[in-house]
Amino acid sequence: MFVEAVRLLITLALLVVGYNMGEAMPGWFPAAEFDQGVTEIWGAMLGVGTGYVLGGVVGRALDRSMAKAPQAASRASGAELFAGAFGVITGIIVGSVLAVPTVVLLPANVGWPLAGLIVLVLAAFSAKLFAARSDDLLSVTGLSRASRQVPGTDEDTDRYLVDSSAAIDGRVLDLVRSGLLKGNVWATAFVIDELQGIADAADRNRRRRGRRGLDVLDGLADMPGVTFLVLEDTVPQHQEVDDKLLAEAAKLHAGLITTDHNLAKAASIRGLKVINPHSIGESLRPEVAAGDVIEVTVERAGNEPGQGVAFLDDGTMVVISQGAAAIGTVVQAEVTNTLRTAVGRMVFASLSGVRIS
Repeated sequence: MFVEAVRLLITLALLVVGYNMGEAMPGWFPAAEFDQGVTEIWGAMLGVGTGYVLGGVVGRALDRSMAKAPQAASRASGAELFAGAFGVITGIIVGSVLAVPTVVLLPANVGWPLAGLIVLVLAAFSAKLFAARSDDLLSVTGLSRASRQVPGTDEDTDRYLVDSSAAIDGRVLDLVRSGLLKGNVWATAFVIDELQGIADAADRNRRRRGRRGLDVLDGLADMPGVTFLVLEDTVPQHQEVDDKLLAEAAKLHAGLITTDHNLAKAASIRGLKVINPHSIGESLRPEVAAGDVIEVTVERAGNEPGQGVAFLDDGTMVVISQGAAAIGTVVQAEVTNTLRTAVGRMVFASLSGVRIS
């Protein structure tokens, strides 16, 4: 019914346009000696045919847009809807003022459609602009954004957003199994899209990492102790995934689960709670101190001449002075120093003079 109503209105409008063009055609081409009655009929028929086809296309497009409106509204916050409505009103007012010269200076059949186009464009632009800056508008009026209520979750428990690095890392599943992570764990659609893009990459290693991240999110959905949901928010005001995550976490008053050191720092500066599975794993590793004797296998040469590189059972890298000659053998080494960096812990040692094999 809605599509037919739109088609009728557009058909009637183009009927008038076609009739007027047919009426004016003999004056445009006087040498051709067109019959005005014939051109009026042909103009009206052309307008009706064009309006019927175009009206159907426009009507169906508007009908699909209206069907998607409730879903789009559910993804937007109340603040964004309020700011967008205010933007539409502002755009209409400003557009109406700017369109006055086109109505006054141009012919009516040109000036009025152009004026309507100006008002429509400014209203749409203002709605998007005001919605994107909804937080600033609320702060100017002295209001604050209420935390968003996500259906199907317990709002009294902790809430976290998972980023792609934590999903690829996989240790978030261990945190849930151990009971260290409870509450609401959410993944945004743009993070899932990022993982899917990695999983579809040409490089085999990237494909494996992306598929692992998707498998981890799928595993979270079946884990007891947490409520896992996928949020369809797009956060169009930001382009980078990290920026979208920070904005979404702030809007939802949620923490962030990530192994990305820089993203974790940025979230902490903004006052967001951060869980870094990598940092937790590092803090739980058994400590070795200077003077301890460890037994390791020298696996390869180091960056400096004579150095050998080995690894503890927990994956900690051990740099052994003068260990290059013992590659492929198990040796005893005495720890001389340990260094903790942003990416993990390193142990420096020297051969104790005992080569086991």
